[in-house]
Amino acid sequence: MIIGYARVSTAEQNLHAQIDSLNVVGAGRIFSETVSGAKAKRPELEKLLDQLRDGDIVIVTKYDRLARSLRDLLDIVEAIKERGAGFRSLAEDIDTTTHAGELIFHVFASIAHFERRRIAERTREGLAAARKRGRIGGRPPALSPDQKAEVIRMRDEERRPLREIASLFKVSIQTVRRIEGLSK
Repeated sequence: MIIGYARVSTAEQNLHAQIDSLNVVGAGRIFSETVSGAKAKRPELEKLLDQLRDGDIVIVTKYDRLARSLRDLLDIVEAIKERGAGFRSLAEDIDTTTHAGELIFHVFASIAHFERRRIAERTREGLAAARKRGRIGGRPPALSPDQKAEVIRMRDEERRPLREIASLFKVSIQTVRRIEGLSK
């Protein structure tokens, strides 16, 4: 049986394109979930692995949907292989049910791992260069100093609930809590 696996990292993303692609290639069953690939607990992936039988083929649209690191990818593909199943990735045209496909899988996975490390290295270099020029990276503050003072005043003097304050300033409750003096 062809079994599909689709995953997105955040609720703002959707699975439609992945599921459509998996249906086109004849997936008889599709496991899908919204969870970061970096998370160890992926309930739908665990169900998929538990239900694999000899001769099944696990298909993903891109292999980064299955794993975020080379080590994780190799471990998952090995778990699939141990159950007598194969692995296919549509975007990379990888099929581990053949010897050549298995070789290509390992080569592509190594290249992808190398590229992720290079991107991280270039990012660190860019941030260091920006710091030397006096630039500070990161997201700008959600609230100005005056707004922060008003948040503290509303909390301490007016005794307003954090939820109401957050709503008024259009920020999360966690943002309001992070303001100095609001660690309750």
